[in-house]
Amino acid sequence: MNHPRPPVETGRPFDVGALARRLRALRPSCGRVRLVAVDGHAGSGKSSFTELLSAELGGAPVLHLDDLATHTELFGWFERLRDQVLTPLSQGRTASYDVYDWNARRFASELELPSAPVVLLEGVGAGGRTVRPYLAQLLWMELGAETSWARGRRRDGPELAGFWDVWIPAEQRHFAADPSRPYADLLVRQRSTGFALSPGPAATVIGSDPR
Repeated sequence: MNHPRPPVETGRPFDVGALARRLRALRPSCGRVRLVAVDGHAGSGKSSFTELLSAELGGAPVLHLDDLATHTELFGWFERLRDQVLTPLSQGRTASYDVYDWNARRFASELELPSAPVVLLEGVGAGGRTVRPYLAQLLWMELGAETSWARGRRRDGPELAGFWDVWIPAEQRHFAADPSRPYADLLVRQRSTGFALSPGPAATVIGSDPR
């Protein structure tokens, strides 16, 4: 992955447009695509932040890992991601992937993902070891696990309480075996006034200046 100088000072509110410009300036990482992952605990705000970033990028395509995961393979989606998305994008082709229907419990539709200048990959585990070789940048939503899960439970309501009871230990096992945060280029914190950005552990390791 590329590790450019962080676009804002540590922990201060930032202009999402400035981040979008920085991402466009990265070297392509998957064919002609700059693949940018937004990772973090379930309920940490990944989808909302990714939607905002996509809009600032002029409608950059977004792939939600929830579309590739299944009830029986919560984190067993990499082969589908590789075969249906990463390989076509690396060859300069539009990707086409099967979308899992969580109500019907089967893959029930198909979506296309164009080979755009920037493509956003959003979901728990998006910065895992098998995905990182394809990434131009890894962003981590900096919100603790317990707080994130509590937010997720409130969002989804009591009807999905059983799913969360299964999800939480699965996420714990995943990040224990394959953590993403240590490899994050940037940390994203949600504030009352918006979002704040700071250098991630990977940027710190190579000596990036946070100023």
